[in-house]
Parts: sequence; structure tokens; C-alpha cells
Amino acid sequence: MITKQQVELAVPANLKSSVTQNLVDTLNTIASEPLVADAIRENFISYTGVLREGKFKTEDYLYAVTYVSYKLMGRTNKEAYALTFPQRYASLMAKGYSEKDISAFVAAYNKGKLVNLIMEQTLVPTWVLNADIYQKAINTQADLMMNSASDKVRCDAANSILTHLKKPEAAGPLINLDLRQDSGMSELKGMLEKVAQQQLAAIEAGVSTASIAAQPLIEGEVVKDGTG
Repeated sequence: MITKQQVELAVPANLKSSVTQNLVDTLNTIASEPLVADAIRENFISYTGVLREGKFKTEDYLYAVTYVSYKLMGRTNKEAYALTFPQRYASLMAKGYSEKDISAFVAAYNKGKLVNLIMEQTLVPTWVLNADIYQKAINTQADLMMNSASDKVRCDAANSILTHLKKPEAAGPLINLDLRQDSGMSELKGMLEKVAQQQLAAIEAGVSTASIAAQPLIEGEVVKDGTG
């Protein structure tokens, strides 16, 4: 069971006055099955944030949460509607409405703004839902990187892993700094690009990476060792 105080703490401040004992009693008795009732109460508390996005009545919110809760349990739209509004559904049946007409009422409710705002809160992000598949893909790429007989396949697999597992870029406050390059920065950038191209050409020509690493950064520069 949930208390009136708990409901008041959950809803936005401007709706606290609308939390009546009758509303709380309805929430506690809206489903006879204990597990279903617990799910509805939990969802009622979890999704109250949607009440800030429009002028909704807490009672309407309660029924929308109940409807969505039944849908999350695998019920069809029609079944969820009938379980949420048993008296309303029975009245439609008693008045002789056709299945087509009843389905139209259900569809209209299902497309309502409040219901869809709550449904959005329940959606699991794709990357979370498929986390196991993502890991399997990474494992496959790692296996190809280590064991493939093809150099190209190993290289492609390694690049794929580096791309997908790279450290996220740190997000911080934007600071407006003057980073315009002076002539020295431009020359340094050009020199580094030239060195990179030369090293790539050397690798393609068969020069060992050890030899390339031993080369001075600037041709003709003598590295001083501090002896004079």
C-alpha cells in the first residue's frame, strides 16, 4: 500500500493539493492482483515527471499509468483499456458498440499525449537493450584482430575496436579562447604533417618501425646530451 504522504512527495509541488485520500485509495485498489498492483504503484511514483510537461489531472495520470503498466506486461491495447476502465468498457459492450467502434475508442486513448509521455519514460535505450550483442561484436572483432590470416582483416578489426572503444571526450564548460595560429604554429603543424607523410612512405617501403622511431624529428638537428 502507498500513503497519501508518499504520493504528495512524488508529484510536482503545484499538484500536491490535488492528491486526495480518494485518489490514494483508488491507486491502492486499482488492481486486485498484488504483483500488478505493486507495478502500478511503482510506475505511478516513477513517472510523475511527465506531470510537469502539461496540465494533467492526477486522476487522469493514474489511469494512464495503469494502462501503460498493463501494456508493459504484454497486454494488447484493448486488453489494457478494458482492465484500466472495466466499468467504461462494460458500458460500451452493454450499449451494443461494435468491435470496430470500441477499437476506435481504444486507439484514441492509446494515442493520447499523456499516455505517450508515460510510454516514452518506459523505453529502454537501444544501446542498453542490445548490450550483449554489442559485446559479442567487440569479441568477434578482437578475435579477428588476433587470429585472422589476412593482414587487412586484422587491421580493419583493430580500427573498428579503436573506434568503438575510444575514451569519450570530456564534456566541460565552453571557454572562448583565442587559438588563432601564429606563423610559428603554422610552421610546426606543416612540419609535423610532412614528417608523418615521410614516415608513412618509409613504412610502405619496408623500413622498420624501430629505425623510423630512432630518426630525429627535425632533419639535421643534433640532440644535446648535456655534455657540452
